[in-house]
Order: sequence, then structure tokens, then C-alpha cells
Amino acid sequence: MKKIEHIGIAVKNIEDSNNLFASLFGKPQYKTETVESEGVKTSFFEVGPNKIELLEGTTETSPITKFIEKKGEGIHHIAFDVENIEDEITRLKLEGFTVLNETPKKGADNKLVAFLHPKTTNGVLIELCQEIS
Repeated sequence: MKKIEHIGIAVKNIEDSNNLFASLFGKPQYKTETVESEGVKTSFFEVGPNKIELLEGTTETSPITKFIEKKGEGIHHIAFDVENIEDEITRLKLEGFTVLNETPKKGADNKLVAFLHPKTTNGVLIELCQEIS
């Protein structure tokens, strides 16, 4: 893994949260995107060399909607930038981690993504991200 790519925060209302985080960071989000396949609307903020991703569920069955119903708003995942996502999935499976989606899928911000089950990562949902070239 190369670095933390972003920290994802689940929110009930992305517009209200965009305003809140724009005030916090002193600048607006640089990108807003809907990922229909995941039932999520996202926005990204740059904070120094790091990124914060806000996520709002767009359907009742969205993982974000379910997360907020169960745990409330807050940190949803930590994403790590990887060189080769398929190789990293293979390596992590050999290390004993449970991969939620063994075939990477298209995520927000021009990334291929895969997730590790929180039960195998001390309760933290881990996202692997690879830039789509």
C-alpha cells in the first residue's frame, strides 16, 4: 500500500455536510459524483495532501443508508492507494483477510475499488483504491 487515499464519512445530507466541511476546511469540495451501482452520492475535499470523501446513500438499500441507520453519521472507511489492486487482493487473502468483493469494481473519483471485511481489520472497513488509467 502506498498511502492513505482518503477517509470516507457517511452523512445523511450531502448538501448540508458540504457546507459544514467547506466552512471547516475553508474551501469548497472539488468534486461531486453519484455512483449509481453503489447507491451513493459522494463529494471530495482536499485537505493538504489528504482527501475526505463524504457519502450519502441514494437508496434505502445503499450500504451507506444502512450504515447510518445502524451506527449514525461518522467515519465509514479508510481507503488506501495501491499499485495493483488484483495483486493486493491476492496478497491480503493469503494473509487471512476477508475481501468483500474479490473482483474490483468502479468506484468514485476514477478508481477501481475493493473492500476488506471489518471483522478481519479490527472493526475498520478498509477500501483498496487503484487509479484507472
